[in-house]
Amino acid sequence: MILMSEQNCSRVVKAVHGLQQSKPDPDYELALAEYLRTQYNYQGLLELYSRFVISDGDFDLLMRRIIWRAIAHRFGHGVQIGSGVGFKHLETFEIGNHVFIGSQSYLQGGFNGKCIIGNHVWIGPQSYFDARDLIIEDFVGWGPGARVLGSTHTGLPVDEPMIKTDLEIKAVKVETGADIGMNAAILPGVTIGQGSVVGACSLVNKDVPPFAIVAGVPARFLRWRKT
Repeated sequence: MILMSEQNCSRVVKAVHGLQQSKPDPDYELALAEYLRTQYNYQGLLELYSRFVISDGDFDLLMRRIIWRAIAHRFGHGVQIGSGVGFKHLETFEIGNHVFIGSQSYLQGGFNGKCIIGNHVWIGPQSYFDARDLIIEDFVGWGPGARVLGSTHTGLPVDEPMIKTDLEIKAVKVETGADIGMNAAILPGVTIGQGSVVGACSLVNKDVPPFAIVAGVPARFLRWRKT
């Protein structure tokens, strides 16, 4: 029999991702990425990526990282890309060191856009980024299934179907050390302040001050993080 006190107990364990030290990727990875960049066009690299996108074997993990490096505008060291991760316009992305991108996530850039992902960012599985004008600073935690939208239809003229109206792109920024809860949604034009926390399943439609805790639909201020 398990006593009630045992059922309700909690424990604290050391962080892993945020404390790991980055080290340079091997020279052969950098050389192979440069070779692929010179030998394949963009479509060729996409087709090559499709061969390695599903499995979690060590070689597939390695090749995903190499191909991303060959395509991305800038690509750091120690990046981990889970199985089934998709992208659009990866050539506009700048990815820092020691970034983790969880399985089945999708990062949708734009041909004339900009997506910057800082160092030591952790992105949970099944996340979605509308990344046409997106900045995620260092040490951000992004919960599984969380989404960011960077664009919305104008809805004008009103006699046209919404999907036929112009698309307005608004920059989204998540500042250093912020934490985005599982299945949260960040709407266009929002800035998530440094060190703030967004609760799970929240809908964030306005800026979040630094070191604030917000939650709900729409997200509302709950309290300040204690120092």
